[in-house]
Amino acid sequence: MKNMTEETLDLMAGRFKILSEPMRLKILHSLHDHEMNVQQIVEVTGANQANVSKHLGIMFDAGILKRRKEGLNSFYSIADESIFKLCDLVCGGIEKNLRKSLSSLKY
Repeated sequence: MKNMTEETLDLMAGRFKILSEPMRLKILHSLHDHEMNVQQIVEVTGANQANVSKHLGIMFDAGILKRRKEGLNSFYSIADESIFKLCDLVCGGIEKNLRKSLSSLKY
């Protein structure tokens, strides 16, 4: 993060803010391998349509998701695959910290 401009730092913070919502992470996870329409995402996440649509719109506007219209249906898929690299890094860090904590509990 050396030599980053204020604008770059603001953009990074915005991306992390988008990913700080658990429902958005759940939606991303559901779209990992294939596109889905809104109703399918509602069914997989268990959230209501208004909530799912709000989160889809935020992630679409941020360029994380892409949208394809087919008749009355909107299909969403991942536009920025690097999002999963970031999630893997975060999960790896969490796993490492949990292992460290668990190893310190041994007696």
